[in-house]
Amino acid sequence: MTTTEASQEVVLREISDMLRKVLDEQGLDDTEITTETSFHEDLELESIDLVALTGLIAERWGESVNLAEFMAEKEIDEVIALKVGDLVDYVVGSLRANAGS
Repeated sequence: MTTTEASQEVVLREISDMLRKVLDEQGLDDTEITTETSFHEDLELESIDLVALTGLIAERWGESVNLAEFMAEKEIDEVIALKVGDLVDYVVGSLRANAGS
């Protein structure tokens, strides 16, 4: 297993845990969250849930991962089409960029 795969897997697991926490009332315990899981279609993520997720990401990874900035760069249709894998890629890329600086 490469470092890239390990990083992707670890970040996916952590984001999945965060989503389960944020969406606790929707009963996601048995739902598999993959890189192809859609925030809008599959998880029915609301804007308030996104705010909560942003807070958890900031707590976990600090300023090196700015979810608000990531979202601000997207058009509304891109936000609606966002998948968990897009967020995982962004987090891994941000962590690598900051590790290299």
